[in-house]
Amino acid sequence: MSDRLLGALTRRRAWLLLLAVVLCLPPFYLDAFWLRIGLFSMAAAIGAVGLALLSGTAGQLSLGHAFFLAVGAYGYAWFAGEPGPGLPPALAAVLAVLLAGTAGGLFSPVAARVKGIYLGIATLALVFLGHHVLLTADSVTGGFNGRSVPPLTLGGFTFAETDPELTVLGVPFGAEERLWFLGLALFAFTWFTARGLLRSRPGRALAALRDSETAAAVMGVDVARHRSAAFVVSSMYAGLAGVLLALAFRRVVPDYFSLVLSVDYLAMIVIGGLGSVAGATAGAVFVTALPLLMTRYADQLPLVAAPGSSEGAVGPTEAARYLYGAAIVLVLLYAPDGLHGLARRARDRVRRSRTPATGTDVPPPPQPSADARPKEHTP
Repeated sequence: MSDRLLGALTRRRAWLLLLAVVLCLPPFYLDAFWLRIGLFSMAAAIGAVGLALLSGTAGQLSLGHAFFLAVGAYGYAWFAGEPGPGLPPALAAVLAVLLAGTAGGLFSPVAARVKGIYLGIATLALVFLGHHVLLTADSVTGGFNGRSVPPLTLGGFTFAETDPELTVLGVPFGAEERLWFLGLALFAFTWFTARGLLRSRPGRALAALRDSETAAAVMGVDVARHRSAAFVVSSMYAGLAGVLLALAFRRVVPDYFSLVLSVDYLAMIVIGGLGSVAGATAGAVFVTALPLLMTRYADQLPLVAAPGSSEGAVGPTEAARYLYGAAIVLVLLYAPDGLHGLARRARDRVRRSRTPATGTDVPPPPQPSADARPKEHTP
């Protein structure tokens, strides 16, 4: 391994270590509001990464991501709660993710046969069907009022307010502080597994499917099998995001898992950049944090009404949707590769500016020797 490559790997590891340290600091300095924004953003990023693998990498349009989030959230609440089997919460979380993957596997034959807008319409039916089941299956879902979510317990440690009481460096760790580190661990798992998948042979096969199914089939890619596998993996990531959302909300209700949530996830991957793990993460943070921040600071923003007030043009949630709707239009017009592409181009520009110019002095062309010059003709 060359010294330059070794130095690049060392710097990358140092940056990753520094980033990990920085991400561990917010529970010690920020209040519960900012920690909840971070939790919701991490959960959204996990689900957005799954949708980016499906839509950005494999090129399959899905409008049913909210359905698989609901399967993960309600699956955990049922497996770990009462009524339900009352299983250990850690086992219930794993089973909820597997249940979401199973739901994706049951739908995968449809995903293997149709594509484009037809697949989008087919997955749209999942959202309406799932919402109807959540409202009518009272014994499992709790109906319109939803059901409470049991806290997660690992090795006797509970991710709740005071069970057991915990104080770290003089900071009392409540539910948000504890769930912050759980969310970081789940997001790190999602980040590295998704990036490993994209760089592996199946990831390259999915990218080939997106570019040209005919060319991918000629190269030996099983189109139907890879399409189905992409849908199952995306569903499992959505189920994991649903579990983290349920733990953060502490109560799940059917109205949250509507078509609007699926559209929000599409906005995340479009704004962040299709087919990029980092882009999906950036888009998830933007779309998730914006309405929460506008709700908190609505009284300081023009043309935005505070929650519960009749004054102002629009509420903070609607204003946030207008803003990231405008962001989608701007991205599609001027930066089709999203925030990730903008960051990559800015990084390349900085590197070029720091690299000293070499080879700028071009030597003059060699002059022909006297013997090689044509002799003058004398009459």
